[in-house]
Amino acid sequence: MADRKHGAPVPETHSTIRSEDWDSEDLSGRRYERVAFVDVDMTEATSRGATFHECVFRDVRFNASVHSDSAFTNCVFKRCVFFDATFTGCKLVGSVFDDCSFNLLKVEGGDWSFAGLPGADLRGVTFREVRLREADLTKARCEGAVLQNADLSGASLHSTDFTRADLRGSDLSALDPLVAKLKDAVVDVRQAVTLAMALGLEVRSD
Repeated sequence: MADRKHGAPVPETHSTIRSEDWDSEDLSGRRYERVAFVDVDMTEATSRGATFHECVFRDVRFNASVHSDSAFTNCVFKRCVFFDATFTGCKLVGSVFDDCSFNLLKVEGGDWSFAGLPGADLRGVTFREVRLREADLTKARCEGAVLQNADLSGASLHSTDFTRADLRGSDLSALDPLVAKLKDAVVDVRQAVTLAMALGLEVRSD
């Protein structure tokens, strides 16, 4: 399993919800703490203002689900599927993802600081206006991903593959261009200067 940020232990759950069919379920306003969700189908489920704290999700299907202003804090997701899922203004601080599928995932706003996504296959996903401060994206595959106006300050980006990724407007101060893949990545002028300086170049305007 992927390590939790700063070595925090996997939550000890106190109850289990197993093999439930929550297809198209409205989870708005619900609160769960230290619950294990195992083989639960949340396809096309929706939530607004729901709270999941220190929960563990195993083999849960979030396909085409839509979550707004909900919190999944300090949770662990193992072998979960997020195909075409949408998270808007959600808080996933400290959550860890292990062997999950993220095809067509869309994230707009919200706080994913300290999230653990090492080695994650994030090809083609979209993160806009998202706080990813000190997130672990070590060796993550972000080819063709959209990471616009994201706060990646302090993030772990060693060997992250940003080939063809759109990084415009994001904080790349933690990115070492010598240990990340940036072929055909799209950046703005300010970011280009930051990357050039990281390579030891002297940037002049004349």
